[in-house]
Amino acid sequence: MCKRALLWTILVTSILVISVPDSAQETALGLRVVFEAKHTISSPLRDMARPAASTAAAQMLPRLSTGLAITSSQPGPVAQAPSGSAPPISALLNFQGQSSNHPVPPDTNLSVGTAQVVQIVNVTFAVYDKKKGALLLGPSLIHTIFTALGGLCGTTDGGDPVVLFDKLAGRWFVSQLAYNSSFTDNHACIAVSTSSDATGTYNVYDFPFGSNRFPDYPKYAVWPDAYYGTFNIFGGGKARSFFGARACAFDRTRMLNGQAAITICFQQPHTITSLLPSDLEGATLPPTGAPNFMLSLADSTNLNFFTFHADFSDPSSSEFTGPMLIPVASFSEICASTLACIPEPSPGEALDAISDRLMFRLAYRNFGDHEPLVVNHTVAGGALAGVRWYEIRNPSISPIVFQQGTVVHPNIDFWMGSIAMDHIGNIAAGFSASSTSLDPSVFLVGRVPGDLLGTMQGPTVAVSGTGVQEQSFNRWGDYSSMSVDPSDDCTLWYTQEYYKVSGIRNWTTRITAFRFNTCS
Repeated sequence: MCKRALLWTILVTSILVISVPDSAQETALGLRVVFEAKHTISSPLRDMARPAASTAAAQMLPRLSTGLAITSSQPGPVAQAPSGSAPPISALLNFQGQSSNHPVPPDTNLSVGTAQVVQIVNVTFAVYDKKKGALLLGPSLIHTIFTALGGLCGTTDGGDPVVLFDKLAGRWFVSQLAYNSSFTDNHACIAVSTSSDATGTYNVYDFPFGSNRFPDYPKYAVWPDAYYGTFNIFGGGKARSFFGARACAFDRTRMLNGQAAITICFQQPHTITSLLPSDLEGATLPPTGAPNFMLSLADSTNLNFFTFHADFSDPSSSEFTGPMLIPVASFSEICASTLACIPEPSPGEALDAISDRLMFRLAYRNFGDHEPLVVNHTVAGGALAGVRWYEIRNPSISPIVFQQGTVVHPNIDFWMGSIAMDHIGNIAAGFSASSTSLDPSVFLVGRVPGDLLGTMQGPTVAVSGTGVQEQSFNRWGDYSSMSVDPSDDCTLWYTQEYYKVSGIRNWTTRITAFRFNTCS
């Protein structure tokens, strides 16, 4: 160990000694600093990852409720029926992703790099060539990335996976959870590739969350100073007691270099749930020293806004501020009491709307004269579910809603969306669509900067479902993802689940790439 690394380890150890141990922090709020349990480097995935068995872990992953329920006595005033005209986009690729015989829900998401697309689901990942959609690697069990760590990270697949491409460094970020059956030993397993090749080697990390602290529904984002992550912390018997959201910053610089790393976290009270960190899009960085921006649902007319600045040289100087309320048009959750109310044709079951939180990702851009954040969530659009979306501007100064809308249909439920913006300000959202006569399908909407504020064109159908989900615990989602190709900052990639054949847990996924005709 070099002297510099030794000194750094002593510094972190000193910090941890004066910090309250995580096991004693059941109700403690505020700052905590946690050192990795272990880090190492993986073998090249192309040499070790093998296709997953077709019977891989057919099970239900935990659905833990934070208890948040938001209702409004006022109808949503920004509901917008489909325009009837397709958005001005050109389809580039549209192909089947991973599928079948995995846990429910699939937690489908992807990211796109310079030459590859990585899709990750419960509990496998796959690497595709982004020019033709050809499968390059997998599907393989996610824990094979972490095999060199041993322990729970290296041997189990706990789900809630996330994949991101760090455009600033040209690296891949992969994470999933690992935990024992009683939720008394819980870990966040994080891998950062050593190159832009997703099939190569990774710096792999095991971050412990302590005894009886289950970090549910993790969401991550890339920011210049850190990888930011958010979690809903549960404890008690079988992790059924909700303690509140936790926001963490992982030392990006050291993880890119394969060095020992810490995470700086701020625990929130149980009234704060499902935080979403801002994920950088485009080539222009945020203003120098800008904190990461985070949002959550507050009540029927407000979002919570937070800022997080991590200081890895002096963690005690890190700052987490908020909540500040951002007023929005009134909304209500759908399925607030039942959780599952999205219909399918018979013999399908009612599907979970997950209407109590913002949906992955919170996408950030810096245009110089303004900084937009775009995000969406599912709301009650009358009697049916709709996709509420926001463009929030100038978070570095004073965040304000620039535009907002709710995409609804008179006969079809729209839900489980993801949204992103390209480099000229076009916005696209993808989501699930279902009704008593429509098998769950994948729809897209979009807008160009000249459109009337708060409106979307479309929808257009990315893929029509030809089956329904049966007896699968009502689980759907829990999220999807829309990402922007870093090579041209125009091409948008979306992935979502659907069913080709009716059945139990035999979902499949779709990957589609498209571009607005005005983007070049």
